[in-house]
Amino acid sequence: MFYKLYSIIKNTFVEIVRQPIYAIIITAAVFLFIISPSLTMYSMDDDNKFLREIGLSTLFIAGLFISIFSASAAITEEIETKTIITTLSKPVPRFIFILGKFFGIIFAVVLAHYILTIALLMSIRHGVLSTASDTHDVTVLTWAGITIGLSVIITAFLNYSYDFKFTSTAIILVSIFATISIFFLAFIDRDWKFNPVENGINAFDVYASILLLIALFIISAAAIMFSTRFNVLVTLSCCVGLFLLGLVSDYVFGRLADTHLWAKIGKIIIPSLQVFWISDAIYEEGVKITSSYIISCGIYGLIYTTAFILLSIALFERKQVG
Repeated sequence: MFYKLYSIIKNTFVEIVRQPIYAIIITAAVFLFIISPSLTMYSMDDDNKFLREIGLSTLFIAGLFISIFSASAAITEEIETKTIITTLSKPVPRFIFILGKFFGIIFAVVLAHYILTIALLMSIRHGVLSTASDTHDVTVLTWAGITIGLSVIITAFLNYSYDFKFTSTAIILVSIFATISIFFLAFIDRDWKFNPVENGINAFDVYASILLLIALFIISAAAIMFSTRFNVLVTLSCCVGLFLLGLVSDYVFGRLADTHLWAKIGKIIIPSLQVFWISDAIYEEGVKITSSYIISCGIYGLIYTTAFILLSIALFERKQVG
C-alpha cells in the first residue's frame, strides 16, 4: 500500500512539474518580481513597504493558480480521459489515490512557492530606487543572473543532448541555483563584503511566506475536493470564490456570527484566509510575527486541510469513473 501511495505521489509530482502552465505561472511571477521595484517607485507612501506588499500578493496569487491547475490536471483530466480506470484497477484504494494526488500536488506547490519566495527575497533585498542617489544592488543582480543564466544553458544542453524535458529540468535547476544564491546573499552585502547582520533579508518576509504556504495547503485540498466532481472551469470558479470569501470571511460572517445562524455556519465552513495574510503589519511599526502565531495558524490550516481531504475521499468514493 505504501509503495502504491509513493508511486502516485511521485507520478503526480512529475506530471505537474512537466505541465507548461506550471512553468508559465512561475515565470510570470518571477518577471513581476523583477519589475516590481520599478512599478512601486512612484507610490505616495514608503516605496519599499509597497514593494513588499505587491510581492506577497504576487506570491499568493501565483500559488493559488498553481494549486488549482495542478489539482485539475491531476484529477479532473484523469477522470475525463478515463486513464483513472487503469490506476484504480491495479487495484488501488480510492482513499490512497486521493492522498497520493494530494501529496503530489503539495510537493509541486511547495517547490514553486520556494522558488518564488527566493525571488521575492531578492526583489526586496534590491529594494526600490526612490532617489537619484540610490544605486542598484549589483550583488543581487549578479546572482539572479547566474541563477537564470546557468539554469537555461544547462537545461538547453540536457534537452538537446539527452532529450530531458525542458520545463521540468529548468524548474529543478532554478531551485538548486536559487538556493545557492540566497545562501550566498545571506552572508554578503551589496558591497560584496561579509556582513550577515545587514544582508537585507527580513524574517518578517520569511514568516509571511510560510503563512501563505499554509493557506495554499487549504486551497489545494479544496481544489482536489472540487476536482472530484467538477471540470476545470467550475473548479477554478469555486476555488477563486473560496479564496475571495476567505479573505473577507471575518467581515462577512464574523461580525454577524453571534446574532445570525447563517453567518455562524458560514464562519465555520469558510476558512478565514485573512489570518494568513499579514501584509497589514508591514505598515505598522513594531509589529512582530511570533512563532506561537505561526503554530496556531498551522493548526488552523491543518484542520481545514484535513476536512477538505476527508470530504474529497467521501465524494470520490461515490463517483462513477467507468
